[in-house]
Amino acid sequence: MFRSLSIRNYRIWFVGALVSNIGAWMQATTQNWVVLTELTANNAAAVGVTMALQFGPQLVLVPFSGAVADRFERRKVLLVTQSLLMLLAAGLGALLITGAAELWHLYAFALALGIVNAFDTTARQAFVSDLVGTAQLSNAVALNSASFNSARLVGPAVAGILIAIVGSGWVFLINAVSFLGVISALLLIRTARRAPSEEPKRESQLRQLSAGLRYVRGRHDLVVVFAIVFLLGTFSMNFPVMSSTMAVEFGRGASDYGLLSSILAIGSLTGALLVARRPAARMRVVIMAAGGIGVVSVLAAIMPTFWTFAVMLIFLGFAISTLLTTANGFVQTTTKPAVRGRVLALYIAVLMGGTPLGAPLVGAAADALGARSTLFISAAAAFTAFGIGITWLFIERELRFHRSGGLRFAVTHAGRPGVDDDHSGQTETLTAPITVLGRGEKVLTPAESAPIEGPAVDVATGTIDTNGDPDADPGTDDPSDPDGPGDHGGEDWPRSIRRPRG
Repeated sequence: MFRSLSIRNYRIWFVGALVSNIGAWMQATTQNWVVLTELTANNAAAVGVTMALQFGPQLVLVPFSGAVADRFERRKVLLVTQSLLMLLAAGLGALLITGAAELWHLYAFALALGIVNAFDTTARQAFVSDLVGTAQLSNAVALNSASFNSARLVGPAVAGILIAIVGSGWVFLINAVSFLGVISALLLIRTARRAPSEEPKRESQLRQLSAGLRYVRGRHDLVVVFAIVFLLGTFSMNFPVMSSTMAVEFGRGASDYGLLSSILAIGSLTGALLVARRPAARMRVVIMAAGGIGVVSVLAAIMPTFWTFAVMLIFLGFAISTLLTTANGFVQTTTKPAVRGRVLALYIAVLMGGTPLGAPLVGAAADALGARSTLFISAAAAFTAFGIGITWLFIERELRFHRSGGLRFAVTHAGRPGVDDDHSGQTETLTAPITVLGRGEKVLTPAESAPIEGPAVDVATGTIDTNGDPDADPGTDDPSDPDGPGDHGGEDWPRSIRRPRG
């Protein structure tokens, strides 16, 4: 689970980022509470506008943020962005302490924060690949998420207490000090210089972005991941609106609002750690987690008390963290290094860029229809995302259902042996790639969903000769498999595939 921490550079980064993340969660909690209760009279729409201003630049600056992450040394980019974020936190803290802060100050701060974060987030995500090898990348991404959610477990609760004791302004100043942790870590880290991009240096930002778009467009699995995270990022991840309005719904104050965010983090941390245990990020986990978010959102919306609602937030945090951590790992581990920064910029823009649309709408719904409507909106978006993922599996992977007697059902690939034909001794599974399940002389090879580097081959993986050749090579990892890389090599080969007798 913690294997990436054996690498010195990553270990230093992990500790520094954890300190900074705690401060960032304290600030985020305080910012939304100030807008909702101190600068407005419980105006949820104002919270939504603040979120829109904060996350809108993620979408607008995609042509630049991805190119910066690919072209410049990411450690130096992070030193600049983290220093700017520290100055912004200190400035707003001073305004709040002196009593000079107004609503437009918060809006301006959120916009400036979003502009800096557009470059910081992309560089920070891609920076992980500079610290660890490819074999450890999926684990390192998951541990990054665990660090983020560990801070979420502590930061909001501490913020709620500090708001009540010393006031909101001091929380921003404390966050400014916490940036010294990650800045110190960046100064201690030494990374090898990355090879320059193969693309011409004078190529325009838009042309560089189009290269990333073309890459994603050729990867149907990434298109599905992007569609899922867009829907959830737009309508299911507006936690400041949901938690703050539900806290007011139950007649609670700032400390209980912070407590809800920390309770959500219990599930989020658990999900991230369980993803870290897995050898690879798998597509099916992303799809199933989307369905789980829908179910839990409905249950949370109908909870009658504060504490029953809080319990459901644990499961909501678990499902969302599992989905996002797995999706992030899947994107990073299956993307070519030369375009990884731009693809990550697109991923972050899709994930965060929907917030300017979703947050104001969800906030307006909370004002007009009540706080619980925000969770029903989340459920509708999650079920739609789940439907997109399942549809992709059945169309792209040519799956079909078989009834094997009574209420028992099996899932197989279309055109492959069914349960009633002469080859029923061969069992197929959802995790087996289509190229492996071909029989006879001709192997049906669908369009690959991930490009394969190296010499061209007719089949992405080896095949099992179902006529009984004991020397058949089970092959290597197939990036077109919906479960992601690493599912079918070596000891992970599905045991349910077996040769027919005779």
